[in-house]
Amino acid sequence: MSDKELEGKWDQAKGKAKEEYGKLTNDSSTEAEGKAEQAEGKIKEGFGEAKRKVKNAFDSDSK
Repeated sequence: MSDKELEGKWDQAKGKAKEEYGKLTNDSSTEAEGKAEQAEGKIKEGFGEAKRKVKNAFDSDSK
């Protein structure tokens, strides 16, 4: 797993916690920030996964 994938998963977890905190405190802006962080995390994770797959494909072709 690449650094970007881990960073993305971490952002998703932080975002989920922030979203839930926003729900508990009835703070819609914090809830929205949490949802945005989760989306950003999913994008980072997907980018990291794609980057890793491309690297692995090139590494296996060069053998």
